[in-house]
Amino acid sequence: MNVLNAAGRLVPTENQGRPLTPYQGVGAVMPTGRKHGAPIRSCRDYPADGDKRATSLQEAIAGSGLKNGGSVSTHHHFRNGDMVAAQVFRAAEALGLRDLVWLPSAVFPCHEELIPLIERGVIRRIEGSLNGPLGDLASRGGLPEWAVLRSHGCRYRAIQDGDLHVDLAVVGAPSCDPFGNMTGASGPSACGVLGFAVADTQYADHVIALTDNLVPFPCAPWQIAGNDVDQVVVVDCIGDPSQIVSGTTQVTTSPERLRIAENIAQFALAVGIVRNGWSFQAGAGGVSLAFTLIARDLMRERGLRAQFVRGGSNRYLVEMLESGMADVLLDGQTFDLEGVRSARENRNHVMTSPFTSYNYHGKGHFASMIDLTALGATEVDLDFNANVVSHSDGRMMHGIGGWQDALFAKCTVLAVPTLRSRVPIVRRELTTFCGPSELIDVVVTERGVAVNPRRTDLIEAAHDAGFALSSLDAFLNYAENLAEGAPATSDRSGDVVGLITWVDGTILDTVHRTSLS
Repeated sequence: MNVLNAAGRLVPTENQGRPLTPYQGVGAVMPTGRKHGAPIRSCRDYPADGDKRATSLQEAIAGSGLKNGGSVSTHHHFRNGDMVAAQVFRAAEALGLRDLVWLPSAVFPCHEELIPLIERGVIRRIEGSLNGPLGDLASRGGLPEWAVLRSHGCRYRAIQDGDLHVDLAVVGAPSCDPFGNMTGASGPSACGVLGFAVADTQYADHVIALTDNLVPFPCAPWQIAGNDVDQVVVVDCIGDPSQIVSGTTQVTTSPERLRIAENIAQFALAVGIVRNGWSFQAGAGGVSLAFTLIARDLMRERGLRAQFVRGGSNRYLVEMLESGMADVLLDGQTFDLEGVRSARENRNHVMTSPFTSYNYHGKGHFASMIDLTALGATEVDLDFNANVVSHSDGRMMHGIGGWQDALFAKCTVLAVPTLRSRVPIVRRELTTFCGPSELIDVVVTERGVAVNPRRTDLIEAAHDAGFALSSLDAFLNYAENLAEGAPATSDRSGDVVGLITWVDGTILDTVHRTSLS
């Protein structure tokens, strides 16, 4: 059965026998009940000397009790350098396990090597952000069951609330002791923050720490405590940390996109957001990173400092921290090796997790405390709703990541070009609905700045400062003139292949099968 949700999208009410709740609006659904819990264990079931090592990953998985159809989680701390997921599912296949549900915190192009395991029936469903070859596979109907896409915060919430049960969590640990205490800040494969594994280690039935750097007890300071770990496995390599600098985590060199970053910074300065003691978060995209540099220069010229900055840490945020331009760097994901170094060396480089930063069913979160967040998008409609998952052809080529969660900032800015590959980014109708207009305040292109009419305070501040504003209609008309007409609307008549989940667990939209590759 399908129903219209509050976003006007037709969504199903059931998936694989599990009831689904249609999106009802921002803040419309209040949680009830109690948190999910991991099984109670006894210390008598573990070695008295604290050595939890198994001789191999295959032995550890066999000892976990994982069965056919079970759920397995891995994490993307190594981004495109991850070597954990492939080792896990090859070991599972060697044990004869099939129909597993994979719960990654995100996937990357390196995970293309899992496609043969999907085709052989080892993995039947993926619940996690999709992009690259696996996103393309899912878009073509290549997964046996619907993909379920969640934001980082929604993933934590789903595990905490019991919507997403983890039978086995395998955590890549750059340094780990035999008891299971682990950190990502040191070791030959150091990747920085391990925050995406926090929910799994707290709530999963069984947890395996996979490490290529066993250190004597205690591995201190640890990011994840060994009391949450059942087994430790030592392997040759868990990941290539040089590949955490991958994909979009590079500053743009495009004059057009640099202009977008300049427009964001000048607007934020004009309306009084950039001030002494402000806070900001920039996404991993090239424009967002360029904004960080421009904002840094504006602050330096005016002698300003930030109370805190929020990352994905990178060398630019580290420079602001170490130069005294920011008091604290709150790090949710480490984007380069300078971020890794800083996480290890700087006391005020604080390693966070989706629990503290984004969890919608928590006692507050950091996202709502941020003055400005600058994010990207694949599409924006004339009502300020946005898409971050699919291209205009309907393919799932980008993960949600922390995008939905970061919309709760005091001022959310979407930085987008007027056209991508001659396709207008401002559209009359979204291909995929990922973010509601109530939480999107400003859209900035190389043509100027458009403010959501809901934000009369920002419009008045811009007017008082003499800062000229544009409109989404103007961006759209300009783009359609250049593109010689409006783009075709994506075909949504194909079979459903994916679900877009809102931060509270309700269903925001569906993604449909496309024949494009």
